[in-house]
Amino acid sequence: MEEINSGLAYELLPYLKVYKNGRVERLSHYRDEFVPPSIFRDLKMSVSSKDVVIVPQTGLSARLYLPKSITHTEEPQQKKKLPLLVYFHGGAFCTYSAFNPRYHDYLNSLVAEANVVAVSVEYRRAPENPLPVAYEDSWAALKWVLSHSLSDQQGHEIWLSDHVDFNQIILGGDSSGANIAHNMAIRAGITPEQIFDLKLWGVVLVHPHFWGTEPIGVEKLDMDLKQRVDKLWLTVCPTTTTGNDDPLINPATDPNLSRLGCNKVLVCVAEKDLLRDRGWFYYETLKKSGWEGVVEIMESKGEGHVFHLHNPSSENALNMMKFLVSFMHQDN
Repeated sequence: MEEINSGLAYELLPYLKVYKNGRVERLSHYRDEFVPPSIFRDLKMSVSSKDVVIVPQTGLSARLYLPKSITHTEEPQQKKKLPLLVYFHGGAFCTYSAFNPRYHDYLNSLVAEANVVAVSVEYRRAPENPLPVAYEDSWAALKWVLSHSLSDQQGHEIWLSDHVDFNQIILGGDSSGANIAHNMAIRAGITPEQIFDLKLWGVVLVHPHFWGTEPIGVEKLDMDLKQRVDKLWLTVCPTTTTGNDDPLINPATDPNLSRLGCNKVLVCVAEKDLLRDRGWFYYETLKKSGWEGVVEIMESKGEGHVFHLHNPSSENALNMMKFLVSFMHQDN
């Protein structure tokens, strides 16, 4: 054990350790856990789910969710068209999974409450697959989803082609997944492909993982912690040339921020979260950027990072769920 520890390159406690020989050790309950989908509807939430492979060559896949309002016996012309949530899980770009019990349970609850179809993306994780791999996987997944809206190259997944209103596409995610959702919206806004003539309706960013070289807010109170988080980005994105001011992690440095490819953004922050001030900074920066959409923010008092995943039945978690559902059904 002493010999192994002497080769430690980086550790992000309590999540993982990375060794100089490339070995990655995920710790305690952050090790991979898998819960199967429930094609015959989850008994608790009455939500159907199934797994699909998007790109066999890379293993890119996703878990799809249908709410109880959808039945498989409707005639084609009677089938309901619902908003679609494309969700990216969190975990510092390097832990958790779309198939983890916490994310499966959360998507079940969100789909049931919001009455939306959902696609939860299983992108490849760092550090084995360093960024920008997760961004490229997520982009491929988004393009696959939107291909179902094109009459000349209709996608083959009937859960999407039969039940999704492609004028109501929402990107969402928590922590690093919120970072991915933001960057997918940026990319959609600057991409001239036919598929992106269809503007995204909205983006939901829950406790987004943004950062920067210069400390702000509570980051100034613990510079040792600031330096450890600084090193996280360099570990998961070793090819970055601008460090923690890379536009991928610090949207304030992105010259394309005003071209965010959606109409509405909701930012959720938590009072006791280290990333709280970055969420507020993003909100204020986006408002001043010249972007023509509408951005909202809500703060959960007394709570820490992704508290809703750890304690989903708490009053604050239920209140945040109601806020998300309300946001997703604005003007619907």
